[in-house]
Amino acid sequence: MTGIATVECRCALRDAVATAAAAAALARLSRRGDVFCLYGDLGAGKTTFARGFLRALGIEEEIPSPTFNLALTYETALGMVWHFDLYRLSTPDEVIELGMEDAFTDGICLIEWPDRLGPWMPENRIEIHLSDTNDGASRELVLRAIGPDAERWQAPW
Repeated sequence: MTGIATVECRCALRDAVATAAAAAALARLSRRGDVFCLYGDLGAGKTTFARGFLRALGIEEEIPSPTFNLALTYETALGMVWHFDLYRLSTPDEVIELGMEDAFTDGICLIEWPDRLGPWMPENRIEIHLSDTNDGASRELVLRAIGPDAERWQAPW
């Protein structure tokens, strides 16, 4: 029996522009069915990452945080991109009401606060962990791809 493939890589981010550039590089590699789980404390850069990702796919309109809507969708050349913010969910079962099952199979998903998914966490996913560095002057992005397609994310930058 083989284990689930996992790939991990790191990237230093000196500012919000670098965060958006890293997201843009990942957007160019993305395909339908990709689920990006964005982890980090409040203000870590999750929404900045999502905006950079969407801009790289040609979205020119305003890209608000979906905190109050919980889910926003964007039509791109790669198909529908779903941007979820699960911060306000009380229980994992509320995920079903957002149409997330369809998004997992037919679109590309950007999910802020994915820890709120509980049992709905997809087995195949790309985790993006954003955190401050020890010196507090910059951030670090750790990408952890899990699933049979993990090797595609070996060296995205």
